[in-house]
This record gives sequence, C-alpha cells and structure tokens, in this order.
Amino acid sequence: MNIINYKEVLEDIYKHISSEENKGSVATYIPELAKINPDNFGVCFLSVENEEYGIGDWQTKFSIQSISKVISLGLAYKIFGDKIWKRVGVEPSGTPFNSLVQLESDNGIPRNPFINGGAMVICDMLVSHFENPKEDFLTYVQEICDSTEIQYSKKVAKSEASVGYRNKALCNFIKSFGNIENEPREVLDFYFHMCSIEMSCQELSKTFMFLAKNDFKTSKGESVLSRGRTKRVNAIMQTCGFYDESGEFSFKVGLPGKSGVGGGIVAVYPGKYCITVWSPKLNKKGNSYRGMEFLETFTTETELSIF
Repeated sequence: MNIINYKEVLEDIYKHISSEENKGSVATYIPELAKINPDNFGVCFLSVENEEYGIGDWQTKFSIQSISKVISLGLAYKIFGDKIWKRVGVEPSGTPFNSLVQLESDNGIPRNPFINGGAMVICDMLVSHFENPKEDFLTYVQEICDSTEIQYSKKVAKSEASVGYRNKALCNFIKSFGNIENEPREVLDFYFHMCSIEMSCQELSKTFMFLAKNDFKTSKGESVLSRGRTKRVNAIMQTCGFYDESGEFSFKVGLPGKSGVGGGIVAVYPGKYCITVWSPKLNKKGNSYRGMEFLETFTTETELSIF
C-alpha cells in the first residue's frame, strides 16, 4: 500500500489551480458577500488521525452560508430523531436551491434539508425547541469545533435579510401549508444568522470531523450522532449537497460534501478525512469553481473517494 504525502499532493494541486484562470463570479446578490476578495483561495486537509495540512488562505474566516445547514440538520436529528423526516424529505431536488416550484405539488414538504425551504423547516424545529435558538445553536457549533472564536456576522445576516425576498416567500409559502409552526419572521431571523456564521477552512474541517470520525466527541466530551444517523447525514450530503449539481459532484469527486455561496466546500471521506476548500468565485450552479476543480483533482490523484 502506497503512503500518500498529503502535504505534497495538496501543494502541487494548489499551485496548478492557482496558475489557471479563476472563472466564475462572487455571489453579488448578497451585498456583503460581493465585497469579498475573489482571489482568496484556501485549503485544509484533516485526517481522523489528526494529520493536518493547510495552504493559502486556510485560516481566513469567511461566511459559510449553506454549509451551516449540515450542522443544523445534525442538531435537529440529535434532538428529534426520525420525526424530522415527516416534515422534510431526503430526495435530490433537481432544481435550484431557492426554487418554489416543487413545494406546490409536494404540499409544502421540501425535498431535502439542504435546499433553502428544507433548511427553514429544520430551523423552525430548532426555534420551537430552544428558548434562545441563535445563542444555543452558536454554542453547539463552538462545542463541535472546540473554539469560542466562531461567531455570527451581523453585517452578513443584515445584508441577507435586506434582499432575501425569495427566502421570505419560501418561508411564508411553507407556512401556508402548515409546515412552519413559528412566525416566519422569527424563523428567517434564525436562518439568516445561521448562514452568516464565519469560519475558516481549518475550523470547518475540525467541525465536520463529526461526520468522518467514528469516536468523535465535542469539547464537552459528548457524541454528536450515532453511527447510523451519521451515515444518513453523509448520504444526504452525497445526493443533495450541491443542489442541481449534486450528481456532477458525486460523479467527479466521489465524496459526501456541502457547498455554500460564500465559496466554501466541505467534503468528507467517512473513517478517513475531511477536506475544506474556499474560493469565492462561483460557477453557474452556485458552487465554488476552484473548489470543485481542486476536489476533483485531489480524489483523482490520491484515488481516495468512497467509490
């Protein structure tokens, strides 16, 4: 069995991709994200044996956006168990992340928890459960990552709320079917803050180890999810983590993963490693152009995907 020099592989791929054209554009529809330097580029690899390598802007914080939906799903799954699947499905949507189309025919049940409507239903559950949902969720994230440095970005949350008309329409539309129990304003406030969380590639790789490491414990020494539930969250990331580009990511990269319009992508090889890439320029599907390129090259060269 060949021993892989991860540091060398990461550096070679980073150098190669950095020398090529940085295609795509930043997410200008959220004003605060439009201010980000489009040339930022960071990578962090973390193995289950705590072998860690970072390159580029790997310790620079950025808005994780929809990557946070995996963390909120994990928390809701821990609290409510399989009851959550009565209110949100597990199927790929095949439509953009902010589409309203399927909700009409599906009677207000979002196809999966990673499209915006599905994430709002998960947020609604957490708002019902916690007395202080924003504070309690942030504490949960900090405990998983073992860092009190993680915070919401008030500027980004305010920026999203100022232009989030489609998200407001989604939440109110789902409410009309009875699948949002709380006031949409309260659910949306939590949702916008959740998406505004700022983390680095290093912090995200540490956070997502709960989906890679079987014996993972939080800073309080607590387990996050059982192996069975961890398997299911990874499965949903595999099939739904990239919206209507999920099949393409699975085909090219071969790992469970999740993207965010802040330019971040987290990918997990259960039992082996977690890798996070950040590059703000997005392709037409809303996923990081360089992030997709990097991860495809990485799993091809190392021959370490789940397939």
